[in-house]
Amino acid sequence: MNAQSLSRYRAQWFSGAGNARRDILAGMVATFALIPEVIAFSFVAGIDPEVGLFASFMIGIVIAFTGGRPAMISGAAGSVALVAAALVHSHGLQYLLAATLLAGLLQIAFGLMKLDVLMRFVSRSVRTGFVNALAILIFSAQVPQMLNVSWHSYAMIAGGLAIIYLVPRVTTVIPSPLICIVILTAISLVFPMPIHTVADLGRLPASLPSFTLPAIPFEWETLKVVAPYALAMAAVGLLESMMTASVVDDLTETTSSKAQECTGLGLANVAAGLFGGIAGCGMIGQTVGNVRYGGRGRLSTLVAGLFLLVIMVPLRPWVAQIPVAALVAIMIMVSISTFSWGSFRDLALHPKVSGVVMLATVVVTVATHDLSAGVAVGVLLSGVFFAFKVTRLMRVTSHHDEEADTRTYTVSGQIFFASADIFADQFDLRDTVRRVRIDLTASHFWDVTAVGALEDVVTKMRHHGIAVEVVGLNEASAILVDRLAPNVGGAVP
Repeated sequence: MNAQSLSRYRAQWFSGAGNARRDILAGMVATFALIPEVIAFSFVAGIDPEVGLFASFMIGIVIAFTGGRPAMISGAAGSVALVAAALVHSHGLQYLLAATLLAGLLQIAFGLMKLDVLMRFVSRSVRTGFVNALAILIFSAQVPQMLNVSWHSYAMIAGGLAIIYLVPRVTTVIPSPLICIVILTAISLVFPMPIHTVADLGRLPASLPSFTLPAIPFEWETLKVVAPYALAMAAVGLLESMMTASVVDDLTETTSSKAQECTGLGLANVAAGLFGGIAGCGMIGQTVGNVRYGGRGRLSTLVAGLFLLVIMVPLRPWVAQIPVAALVAIMIMVSISTFSWGSFRDLALHPKVSGVVMLATVVVTVATHDLSAGVAVGVLLSGVFFAFKVTRLMRVTSHHDEEADTRTYTVSGQIFFASADIFADQFDLRDTVRRVRIDLTASHFWDVTAVGALEDVVTKMRHHGIAVEVVGLNEASAILVDRLAPNVGGAVP
């Protein structure tokens, strides 16, 4: 690490007393917002809540030091749990721990290989769809906590939302979600009522996590079972983390190292696996809450992890009495602040294809509850629409010089797999002229499909006795044509 990088890293930790206070308080808010989601996704994965909570503690501690995006909250939740569920159901927890370790190692390798550059293929429309889908999923995850409950729960949720939104008008010294938790917990203790508490969500940890290795046979057959799940967990976890990091970049108007975030998440997941936890990833709801309430540095991430351990073990009896309604109110606030409300306006102002990509990402993500599926569909549609747009910009015009009995075809635009057939259809292969000149000065050939189309045109014309000359290729295209289709001839710049 050079001097400049060291200085930047130090600034991400120590950027002033005021920022430190905000980081600490925002990290505490993120912890309370993290608890119900981690417990919920633990059930999805088929594991005890303490497995997810231990993992979130380890991930938060490690990634605070090794991650590439300050102020980002990571934990054991998201689509990783959906992938893990099948492995737990078929082979049990110990195989999941092994998959977690392998997933972490794969993520470290992805980071070292700089595979984060793949994020450049994710368009802004996909990112907006990702954010909106997350907001919808965060809200929908609260719905079960609002069904078949007494009126007291609805009153507590309403009161919690009132506190969250009204207190900042009076003071911002303490984040309003923390005040919401304290007040609603106090009310439920002073005035007992039939409402759910954190204790009703599942078994909470009663001891500190301990170092452990997966109790599985270390042999080739085990690797064949674990590897596919580990690869899926690694890919899904990185995708969610990279998308979350991009959202924080936009919110804070800063940049981050996505490659370092890949490596940092891998190290965090290895640590989680070694201490009996499931793999995790960036958590956008908790991250947005952290940023909204002042979290900007690595300290907020560290506090979120440390405070989770503090409240889950030493303060376990007190945490168990926190009303679920308080956590629901916080998550509703997070979902509202996460949703990109400006995207409704953008649907009318932006090109229709951008709106289609955004909506498709939202629909697929919400329908499948799989963030990776939604992003994959969005990226695919973005690529298809882009290729279609570039294809329409390709033009071929012709001019016949009767005196020389020569027809000149002038080609402009990008020739690649999507436009190659259109390019080839523009030529009259049975022309009666003596000579054809193909001018490619304003065009570029990108791939083997494009070169193959050019070769077919030239070969068929020559077969009909027409002399063909190819001119104007730029250097890169000429090298590609000469290597893949040397019979074209005349392919010189």
